[in-house]
Amino acid sequence: MADNTDILENDILNLSPQLLKILLKDHSASHHFKQDRNIIWATRDYETLGTGYLCTDQILPELITGNNGKIIQPRAQKSLEIQQQRITDKAEVFTPAWICNKQNNLVDNAWFYRENVFNTEIDDGNSHSWKVTEEKISFPENKTWQDYVLALRMEISCGEAPYITSRYDAVICNGVIPVKKRIGILDRKLRIINENTLTQQEWYIWAFNALHSTYGFEYQGDNLLLAREAVLYTFLEHYEDKFSEKPSVKTLENASYIISWNFWQMDGIKCVVPLSCEWATKPSGNLFGDFSITECPACKKGEQKGHTGIKCEVVEWKKVTMQEPSRIGSKKNIFIYPNLTKPSKSKEPIN
Repeated sequence: MADNTDILENDILNLSPQLLKILLKDHSASHHFKQDRNIIWATRDYETLGTGYLCTDQILPELITGNNGKIIQPRAQKSLEIQQQRITDKAEVFTPAWICNKQNNLVDNAWFYRENVFNTEIDDGNSHSWKVTEEKISFPENKTWQDYVLALRMEISCGEAPYITSRYDAVICNGVIPVKKRIGILDRKLRIINENTLTQQEWYIWAFNALHSTYGFEYQGDNLLLAREAVLYTFLEHYEDKFSEKPSVKTLENASYIISWNFWQMDGIKCVVPLSCEWATKPSGNLFGDFSITECPACKKGEQKGHTGIKCEVVEWKKVTMQEPSRIGSKKNIFIYPNLTKPSKSKEPIN
């Protein structure tokens, strides 16, 4: 895997075609249509590329690999014209890493009952940065490091997920930030895990729990894929920093399955899969198995509630005993990893 800001889909494909397939899946649409569906582009930025790149088209592996392997790029590497257009179309404004750090620090100040837990902010008037706390993180008397890992966190309208993982600054194209200097929510959880686990098995238990407890949703499909990739690589790079080797492909596939559920595609205003009020189909109920399209009354009236599009589903991951094995996934592809947590049978729709 390339060690740079732009995670290449060709690298993921070469490592495991199944891995890329998982990262592209839309579980809500798949459940609705009762067949595998991928996230959609949900942006017109790529329509000039031709067939398969319409805003309602699914993002398929062949559209973003091979000679198309550099089509999707992080915002900092997009042209200024495209950046401005996305600001106009979807109010897409990304937050610099130093502001993400400041706001994440505010959350941790409240959780730990003290300041400067993970780092100390530096502001000299001309530039902003932070100095990492080098000593092992200590916890209040009534809280444990496991409590911190299991604490639920979510980044709404997450874009490339700069609050979750700070692999790079989403605003300034200045390369990958070293693992030990990262300030994202998941980065902090994984740092805690690195400091408090000894064996690989114990690390896996808590790293997967960290993924289970970290969420985000995004409208535009390219951003969502970038976010999912960044979360996966963050998982990989913290493991590599701890054990000086890469996790197995199967482990990455397991992690990606969780990520594909926890980072989902949603219109945050309508609380449905983007554009699905316009194109979502439902069984007509006749003997031929035809589908029909019904006009969305909420869209017609300009209301925020009552949309007929595809309802988004998220998994409520249930804790199990440390000895109980867990199996997740479809019958065609069951992922197995020990001593983790598993999804409940019910999946709650977003209303």
